Amino acid sequence: MRIFITGGAGFIGSHLCDYFLARGHQVVAMDNFITGSPDNIAHLRSETRFEFIEQDVTKFIDVAGQVDAVLHFASPASPKSYLDFPIQTMKVGALGTHNALGVARAKKARFLLASTSEVYGDPLVHPQTEAYWGNVNPIGPRGVYDEAKRFAEALTLAYHREHDIATRIVRIFNTYGPRNALNDGRVVPNFVGQALRGEPLTVHGDGSQTRSFCYVSDLVEGIARLLASNQELPVNIGNPNELTIKTFAERINALTKNQAGIIFTYRPVDDPSRRNPDITKARTLLGWEPQVELDDGLRETIAYFRARMKRA
Repeated sequence: MRIFITGGAGFIGSHLCDYFLARGHQVVAMDNFITGSPDNIAHLRSETRFEFIEQDVTKFIDVAGQVDAVLHFASPASPKSYLDFPIQTMKVGALGTHNALGVARAKKARFLLASTSEVYGDPLVHPQTEAYWGNVNPIGPRGVYDEAKRFAEALTLAYHREHDIATRIVRIFNTYGPRNALNDGRVVPNFVGQALRGEPLTVHGDGSQTRSFCYVSDLVEGIARLLASNQELPVNIGNPNELTIKTFAERINALTKNQAGIIFTYRPVDDPSRRNPDITKARTLLGWEPQVELDDGLRETIAYFRARMKRA
């Protein structure tokens, strides 16, 4: 296949490029580097089956030649990045999704949207199933990302119903691994960066809020299976093993042998109290569930960040 990936130089997008190239496909990646990095795809520049287009996906997209699948992963995705770029985040969710769907329609290609667990907001249902409509503050600071993704889901299904495009929607829960940006505001790079610098880990609130963490290779495998499936409605992909942020911080300190401990600070507005995916659909319809144990994935991630910090 020839696969077009927006956000191809981002954290998850670059791993998707690797995944499909390793299986013999051709990949065309697009990114404008607002949050992605050229470093994430530097190792692919000599690969003859890889093409890169530097472009903002909110502008008209023209991809020459055959395209069999469009994977729309372009968007600021961490709290820091979408709060730094609120208007760009909403534009990529609206105009970018519209343009990427236009490519899929023109090429008669399958379309997969990267959505997010943020569509559930601060959920009142635990764990979160795909049938849950969410508890989102549309005018809060996080609303720029939450509502951009909710709109993108609605637009994707509208194209499916109106134009008979084969569409897939993945709702991604917290994911970590190599190529996370150290300064992107996510909890894993924040904690690992602080721990490797010998600093106390900054925990928001009292640390009782929960998250579940999926290693990037597991996520990518789930996405690939969803793309190949016939599931038109959203599917959660994430790790259902839930733990508190305080417990998670203690694990990071233990794995890095950081003696600086933990400090507690203010909790951001609309920060979800619990976040945990119900992955029944992924298990039963895709035959997927995460394989990488948390400590194993964290060791790989810590090693990556340690190497990056040495080169900086």
